[in-house]
Amino acid sequence: MRLLNASTLTLHEFLGSEIPKYAILSHRWENTEVTFQDLKDGTGPGMASWSKVTGCCAQALLDGWEYLWIDSCCIDKSGSAELSETINSMFAWYQRAEVCYAYLSDVSPATEDSRAKYFAIQNSKWFTRGWTLQELLAPYYVDFFDQSWTWIGSKSCLEPLISEATKITDLWDHQSASVAQKMSWASSRETTRIEDRAHSLLGLFGVHMPPLYGERVNAFIRLQLEILSKTDDDSILAWNGPVPYGHSG
Repeated sequence: MRLLNASTLTLHEFLGSEIPKYAILSHRWENTEVTFQDLKDGTGPGMASWSKVTGCCAQALLDGWEYLWIDSCCIDKSGSAELSETINSMFAWYQRAEVCYAYLSDVSPATEDSRAKYFAIQNSKWFTRGWTLQELLAPYYVDFFDQSWTWIGSKSCLEPLISEATKITDLWDHQSASVAQKMSWASSRETTRIEDRAHSLLGLFGVHMPPLYGERVNAFIRLQLEILSKTDDDSILAWNGPVPYGHSG
């Protein structure tokens, strides 16, 4: 597992029991994100999204965590093997994190009125993205921040708001939900790549499969087959709502 040192902003690789305690970031990707290559080449500081990285590092250090994981810059996407391992491990990585920082880049700190702030949070695009579903459910502790890295609240204290936005009644016991219920949570969410609609659900359903970009909707068919092979829950066969492929993202 590759982690970012929050003090030095350098990447370090750890294996098995060597992996230290770490914080993890959940965010909505913007047009330009700081990538693994940007950190390697030293071009990250000149990018618009650099403040997201440094803000996350500052928060981690404030909370006492030396390392953190940020998908955009901790994954070397040049190799298919690493990308496949990451996609299949991501749910577990979020689950094992000491805390997850949910960064809502479209919630302004200028929104001081409590009612307006409530609606701004609830209508954040963070709640519409495919990957953020597992990033909400896998970690026990999730802290939400606005675009200036001002703390909004925790998953616990924001539970009524989050449940209303996601239609998930129990944010800590997703395992007991039926396959059909989990599908309903994901049905209105979008991803940039169509195949990621399936990939982002692997951990939620406890299945593994290699990503094959270019197969489009066949990825969801493969996901369904994997789910059916691993569970006695046949509610997926009764699911007649929209599948997580309504849009191209």
